Amino acid sequence: MSADEHLARPSRWSWLQAGSIGWRLRTVVAVLLVATAATVWITNRLLTNRFTESTRNRAELRLALYSGNLLSELRRNAIVPQLLARDPTLISALQSNNFSLSTQRLISFVEEIGAASLMLLDRDGRSVAATDRNRLGEMHRGAPYFVESVRSNATIFSVIPREAGGYSFTYARRLEAGAGVLGVIVVEVDLHKFERAWAGISDAVMVTDSTGTIILSTEPQWRGLEENAALLRQPAQSAIQRAIRATTDWTAVPADAYLQGEAVMRMETRIPFRGWQMTSFTTYASIRERVNGVLALEIMGFAILLALAFYALSRRTALRMALFQRESAELRALNARLQREIAERERVEKTLEVAEQTLAQSSKLAALGEMSAAVSHELNQPLAAMKTYLAGARLLLRRNRPEEALASFGRIDGLIERMGAITRQLKSYARKGADAFSPVNLGDALASSLSMMEPQLRQRQVKITQILPEEPVLVMGDRMRIEQVMVNLLRNALDATKSVADPDVEIILAAGETAILTVRDNGHGIEDIESLFEPFYTTKQPGDGVGLGLAISSGIVNDHGGRLTARNAQHGGAVFEMQLPILEKDGLEAAE
Repeated sequence: MSADEHLARPSRWSWLQAGSIGWRLRTVVAVLLVATAATVWITNRLLTNRFTESTRNRAELRLALYSGNLLSELRRNAIVPQLLARDPTLISALQSNNFSLSTQRLISFVEEIGAASLMLLDRDGRSVAATDRNRLGEMHRGAPYFVESVRSNATIFSVIPREAGGYSFTYARRLEAGAGVLGVIVVEVDLHKFERAWAGISDAVMVTDSTGTIILSTEPQWRGLEENAALLRQPAQSAIQRAIRATTDWTAVPADAYLQGEAVMRMETRIPFRGWQMTSFTTYASIRERVNGVLALEIMGFAILLALAFYALSRRTALRMALFQRESAELRALNARLQREIAERERVEKTLEVAEQTLAQSSKLAALGEMSAAVSHELNQPLAAMKTYLAGARLLLRRNRPEEALASFGRIDGLIERMGAITRQLKSYARKGADAFSPVNLGDALASSLSMMEPQLRQRQVKITQILPEEPVLVMGDRMRIEQVMVNLLRNALDATKSVADPDVEIILAAGETAILTVRDNGHGIEDIESLFEPFYTTKQPGDGVGLGLAISSGIVNDHGGRLTARNAQHGGAVFEMQLPILEKDGLEAAE
């Protein structure tokens, strides 16, 4: 064999080897390209359907949340005119035509309620008090809410077009005394805050009334039109793009904005309020962007695999290829795990945000309900006494006994002063202090409380037994609030003896190291002593009480440094004891 043949054989082997490598390389590349095309096509189809359904679900959830918030705001403000229509200060101002403090009172209410504005109209439709002082003196005699409120004894809801565009939403109810109409209280509901909140998302949202007219919308040009006319003036796609420009950097037209033959996704839900409906338009652009992002990752992954194939075939190192594949698999697993953790954290954060908003709204509504129930409970007793005195005064006037009628009116004036003091105390319930404390004779306070209970005592044949010491029993405190506790204890004792044949209430006042007032009845006793002093716990029938009397009384006694206890007597009935620190002579001289 010649030297040329020795040189040619390795060259021929190298050429064959190179040809084999090229064939295998082309085969691997072709397989990867086919796998890439198939995977991208399947992924595009599956993820498009999945993200479309996900976007639709989020749009439905968002629409339900928006409609729920809107309905909650409307229902929360619907109760306000009923409460303000019974406000004795506003009624007294309309009767006396003295509105010097009415505007300030409405301003204090609007801060607690959260309404847009409050306005008080007299019987002629003139604005005599308003949270917006610029509206004082305006005439509203021809306004629908004034006319319908005067005619109806119910709360009237009105949607009023504004001259500057848009609508205002008001609740109105008339104020009356006896059979006469004194005026109308108007509460404007701030629904435009929802428009401002909706404008911060990449959706177009609108609310239509029962006639199909748009009354709320993220696009101002839509208000006052029907949906078809509104979309001709400003298409939904343009409205969504405008919302995106307001919240993000608008750098380019979104890729493939029209997906599945539609430019936007239209969702509709019914609001259970006067035939209202809410409609939202969601763009499909975000779906295409998310799908393209996943496809880009897949293509990048296949490109990496192709590069690994080139590297493995060129180097012929199975060990390094196996090592690289293992590292790549670990990296993909870590990436998937990180993606799952990120998705889970985002979901938890969104759930927490929704829960915090729901808790804040529930806390506000609970605080408003508790305050309303407290005011109703504490004013019930003076109102009942006033009703009895008014009936007696009316009878005395018919019998031509004006002097005795004037005495009844004097008692009514005292009850009004007491009601005002109760409302001031409840208004400052969270910041009570001992600055207004003074020496109080418990015997005099008990006599005043029994005088307050005189109308109930006249209607019932109850035996009242009093055991009082000869010397005055003095404590340091607020007499009005101490009398409030006594009235609550006496009233509970009377209620406990309603079903007893021979009702008997025993009152014992004693003084030692502490001043003790004991109220004992011969009723059926207490069933659940553990829950007795909890708010809203009551054994009375619906309409007879809300279960706040003993809770408020216990708080008052604690504020005075004392203790209010209850137990069942050995021979039946309930026993309540109010213990207060006795006022020593040194303390009395210091107070004087």
